[in-house]
Amino acid sequence: MTEQKLLTQQELIKKHRVRWKKSLGQNFLQDTSYISPIINAARLSKDQIVLEIGPGLGALTSHLAKVAGQVIGIELDYDLAKILQQIFAQEENVTIYQGDALKADYQIYLLEAAQKGNYQPGFVMVANLPYYITTPLILRFLEGPWPWQRQVIMVQKEVAERMAAQPGGKDYGALSVAVQYRAAVSQVCLVPPTAFIPPSGVDSAVVTLERLSEPPVNVADEKAFFAVVKAAFGQRRKTLHNSLASGSLGLEKQTAALWLESCGIDKTRRGETLSLAEFAALANSLPQLKKKE
Repeated sequence: MTEQKLLTQQELIKKHRVRWKKSLGQNFLQDTSYISPIINAARLSKDQIVLEIGPGLGALTSHLAKVAGQVIGIELDYDLAKILQQIFAQEENVTIYQGDALKADYQIYLLEAAQKGNYQPGFVMVANLPYYITTPLILRFLEGPWPWQRQVIMVQKEVAERMAAQPGGKDYGALSVAVQYRAAVSQVCLVPPTAFIPPSGVDSAVVTLERLSEPPVNVADEKAFFAVVKAAFGQRRKTLHNSLASGSLGLEKQTAALWLESCGIDKTRRGETLSLAEFAALANSLPQLKKKE
């Protein structure tokens, strides 16, 4: 890390008298050596729209503006949003909104950006996510109606490992299933705590989620699929049989045992050992099971 990389962020902080808020999980990227890997992973062009969640002090924003057609920045911190609006006031292809990424209606922002030029359908999402909103925000995009093509996101290393985890490991869980049902996961790079100001206190990872044209397994009812996943991981220390019987599905123990047997799944297994295909088999047979009850 060079002094110049550090001064860039410090000068902005001093000039605008920035006071970061711990309650918002603010850690600004100060080591610019990590910017190029993020930009390269986003694979942006001038006919694309990019959505940046939590621009902070704009460390990524200016670089995104050079390669994308339109940059939409969503910043929760009111003071930071105003500063960013000043910094990028002369950039015609950058628009900063103050808002909550967990509540925002992105369709409004996307429509406004689309009216400014001839752009590809959909968008790319880039973010250095505050860790306390990482999982709910990822799930919101996975389950929401917005046409994202890929996500390049900086997350806590442990979250990155959970997203990419395979069945049988301690990191494999509901998040793994949800992400892998919608996207192909790949790691771009690891980022140390010292890359941020203030230091983040944990190791981070940049991850790319490439949206799949269709899920890797056939699921008749996605709501049922994720209900089964939720029940299976609801009590990780229990066997799959006990988790499904005592979970949110409301099944009797005998019914749960017969259900697992009909799908060729040993009832003594645990939820973290099931593949996406096995979860799909359970979900697809659930309507028939309900009829028999």
